[in-house]
Amino acid sequence: MVDEFLSEREQAEQLRDWLRANWIWMAAGVALVAGGYYGYQWWQSSRATDSLAAEARFSAMLEALTRNNREEGVRIGNELATAHRDSPYADQALLLLARLDVEGGNLGQAESRLAGVARKSDDPELRLVAQMRLARVQLAQGRHDDALATLESARQPATEARVEELRGDVLLARGDEAGALAAYRNAQSLAGTPSMDGELVDAELLGLKIDELSSAAAAAAATAPATE
Repeated sequence: MVDEFLSEREQAEQLRDWLRANWIWMAAGVALVAGGYYGYQWWQSSRATDSLAAEARFSAMLEALTRNNREEGVRIGNELATAHRDSPYADQALLLLARLDVEGGNLGQAESRLAGVARKSDDPELRLVAQMRLARVQLAQGRHDDALATLESARQPATEARVEELRGDVLLARGDEAGALAAYRNAQSLAGTPSMDGELVDAELLGLKIDELSSAAAAAAATAPATE
């Protein structure tokens, strides 16, 4: 019993010695854990506050544009995109600003905004929307190869029909009528698939494109000289 008592007393002494030697590290560890917890809580609260502020600015942007105050809407949109650049509302503001740029004929500025959203947005749907619109802007600029490359990066099951139709538009603009017709027909076969924004390909318009190119191809074949 004496030996056991001495052994326990020695163990207690050793424990006290260890605590005296290492208390500062233990305290630091506790402080680190506590600091990490409260830091995370602060970060979460900060993000929520930033999101609410971004939402309010986006609503103000929409209100200004609804009142046909384009200048104020653009100003608010630019401020939102700068001050809350990590918010999805900033991406939506950039998409809207790009549309205004296109309407104003400023395709270069629209391309820059759309490329930024397509490259940096954390929202996969917004990235896809930006890629599709970017391809249209590049088509309008006559940059057919760039538009085709952008469309390939946007190709997913949810965008396949839209991609094929727009690819047909690009190929037609480049003078490849056969390629355009094939792309339109691919889009027609996929026309019942909802896109990422829930919309469908305009089947009537797509049918008109196919009929026009089919008629042109038939007329060209009928007038082509016979070969032996």
